[in-house]
Amino acid sequence: MLKTWRALRERGVMGINQRNGDYVLRYNRRALFPLVDDKLLTKERAITAGLSVPELYAMVDSESAIADLGAKLAGRKDFVIKPAQGAGGDGILVITDRFEDYYRTASGRLLSAEEVDYHLSCILSGIYSLAGGRDRALVEYRVTPDAVFSAISYEGVPDIRIIVLCGYPVMAMLRLPTRQSQGKANLHQGAIGVGVDLATGITLDGTWHNRKISRHPDTANPVAGVQLPHWQQFMDIAAGCYELTGLGYLGVDLVLDKDLGPMMLELNARPGLNIQIANDSGLAKRCALVERHIDQLQATGRSETVEERLAFSQQKFATGPLVPA
Repeated sequence: MLKTWRALRERGVMGINQRNGDYVLRYNRRALFPLVDDKLLTKERAITAGLSVPELYAMVDSESAIADLGAKLAGRKDFVIKPAQGAGGDGILVITDRFEDYYRTASGRLLSAEEVDYHLSCILSGIYSLAGGRDRALVEYRVTPDAVFSAISYEGVPDIRIIVLCGYPVMAMLRLPTRQSQGKANLHQGAIGVGVDLATGITLDGTWHNRKISRHPDTANPVAGVQLPHWQQFMDIAAGCYELTGLGYLGVDLVLDKDLGPMMLELNARPGLNIQIANDSGLAKRCALVERHIDQLQATGRSETVEERLAFSQQKFATGPLVPA
């Protein structure tokens, strides 16, 4: 075991204790956690900053608001319901269409209006809340994935996670839904994670249930070599989320809508570590490089703009010569 530990340390792999002690606790002030743990607060701040986010159709914070929701959604066939303080994709309900008086979910199941109301009541009661307290429900625009994902994803909406340290992107991963994850992009529910070269936005190999893979388990297509469109815009949004929240260590989740382009979906103050398997690279090594760079800048009284920070990250963390498949 000691030999394995030393090998991981030499490769710069970050463990959960190091993440919590050296990065989450050090760079994320507790008072700022609500800005990312509450999706409504995150969305409001992003809109004020001019970032593109899925449109909010309604906010439900009481049983009477549930009764009023039908009128607010009149004429809308598809939307997403999610708990404001949920985590890990739990409690998210994706409605893709209506059939007579029923709502059709992403998996094809038909729900009555009473079943949707019951789901909203469950959200309000806090059963999906990160802290277990009473919650609110967001009802928002349903993202339609760009066609670039059609060969490497199974239903649902793929998203892109970029880990950012003090405004410097250090690692990125494309999360692809599978049949097992039921269209959700959460790795613990069975989605796959695919590494992304920070310099180019070209995908690498991936991970599924902590194993390395090169093909999507449902489509059997290779996941490497896909050029993600609008990559610089994704990087720019991610780097700017440092100023948006004041949190130094962040996971920024983004989506690519086929009509509206890149959008910021949500933020995470405790991003998972599987991204290291997807990229076959250690987070600790990259974070240490950024910290040394910041120390050198501070010694001369300097700081860097978003553009300068991106240039640093894309030069230092480039995977190497890559071409789209």
